[in-house]
Amino acid sequence: MRTGTLPSTPRDAAQPIDKYRSFSFTSGDRELITQGILERLDTPAAGGFDPQSGLQQQLKIAFENARQKGHKNPVVVGAIPFDPSQSSALFIPEHSEWLERASSTPDSLQGTQPPLISQRNIPEESGFKRSVKHAIVNFQHSDVRKAVLSVQRELEFAQDVDLRLMQNTLRVQNPHGYHFCVPLADGATLIGVSPELLIRKRGRHFISNPLAGSAKRMADPQADQLSAQNLANSAKDHYEHSFVTEDIAAQLAGLCQTLEVPAQPSLLSTAALWHLSSKIEGQLLDEQTNALQLACRLHPTPAVCGYPTELARRLIRFVEPFERGLFSGMVGWCDAEGNGEWVVTIRCGLVKRNQVRLFAGAGIVEASVADAEWAEVQTKLGTMLRGCGLSQ
Repeated sequence: MRTGTLPSTPRDAAQPIDKYRSFSFTSGDRELITQGILERLDTPAAGGFDPQSGLQQQLKIAFENARQKGHKNPVVVGAIPFDPSQSSALFIPEHSEWLERASSTPDSLQGTQPPLISQRNIPEESGFKRSVKHAIVNFQHSDVRKAVLSVQRELEFAQDVDLRLMQNTLRVQNPHGYHFCVPLADGATLIGVSPELLIRKRGRHFISNPLAGSAKRMADPQADQLSAQNLANSAKDHYEHSFVTEDIAAQLAGLCQTLEVPAQPSLLSTAALWHLSSKIEGQLLDEQTNALQLACRLHPTPAVCGYPTELARRLIRFVEPFERGLFSGMVGWCDAEGNGEWVVTIRCGLVKRNQVRLFAGAGIVEASVADAEWAEVQTKLGTMLRGCGLSQ
């Protein structure tokens, strides 16, 4: 069923979209599904808030090309990497439509993933803990106050991974997140379920819902409530969270008629974690500012990079033994009217045939403890491991 007034382009009703081989993005009770590619946009997103930037100029031309082909309100979809100076993974689809969000149940999980052959963490536990300790020492001798450090988990299966089963599993286990599936030019697929809204824009109105500070969910209800309460009372986690909300508010303040920032974060829960959450919203001065511009203005936030941003980025480059690529970047959509949604690319993985690479990160501040941060990233990996049919 087609819903709403958001971007939709005509298609042949006799050829339904296969959402498991297409871009898809779920938000609330809606799902955007696309088919085909009119044009790829790989211009880096650095400086993408500026309407004269390379990305915005390429987007303007691409939208006009799509209009010439009969698309009344074309849409751009895809992903942008953690480092916006690297190539974007965006495209204008041939067809797009909004559907009612499909509900998945355990009954829909037919089949199993192939046997797991091997897996490894990059870095391993000892290397990650050394990086945490290195960052803490750096805080004492520099202006860096927070750095987000990450790990990757490489998995090899006996046969090709079933993306449809993986997506259904994620939907059953995480029914309320922002689910996404992005086909990439190299044949890989970026898939995941993010809890974190970077920006949503409709007309002049926008919302950003950053998360920073987390605690593990517990099976026992009393233990779970205690975990939530400890997070709500944690000075360390509130300190970490404050960098994110203050930075986002500072980036948006000059663009707004109104800006509302909560005085204190609230608790948000996923299947695996409690998070400190702040819902920031307001009205823009200029309605012509598009959602992708706003996303580029905010990205990367201190929730995935650190604070101050550029100094934290340098520290990450020094201590992390890999390029993040699309992990902790952003994924979403923006239409030619400027509306759109972009979420932070966390709780995600790259799948290419029988190879899977998963990602997780943790915010490090001076009060961090290396053992606890390792436990946190392993908990965060659990969402996608379960999506692969694996236990923690």
